[in-house]
Amino acid sequence: MTRKLATLIGMLFLATMFWAPNLMADGCYICGSGSSSNCRDYCKYSGSDNFDNRKKCEKAGCKVSGTASCPSAANYKVCSAFNEKSLSEMLVAHFQFQIQ
Repeated sequence: MTRKLATLIGMLFLATMFWAPNLMADGCYICGSGSSSNCRDYCKYSGSDNFDNRKKCEKAGCKVSGTASCPSAANYKVCSAFNEKSLSEMLVAHFQFQIQ
């Protein structure tokens, strides 16, 4: 019984290591001059760097001037443009991509 439980926990851990980074990858766009005060420095997005995420950040008030890793310091203004997809929608999309 203990061996089965350890195997199950190991499999769940490996599954998390392979799928979670693809589902929850975040990045930031650098907001240039002329951006709103809410998006003064960075705009955080979820997923990959693509046209849709850039448009979401622009809609939030960021004038995108580049990409960067997201800062963790408190003195930066960071707005967000996260996808409105639920976790279940992301899982379905991920598995459809893997199967095809």
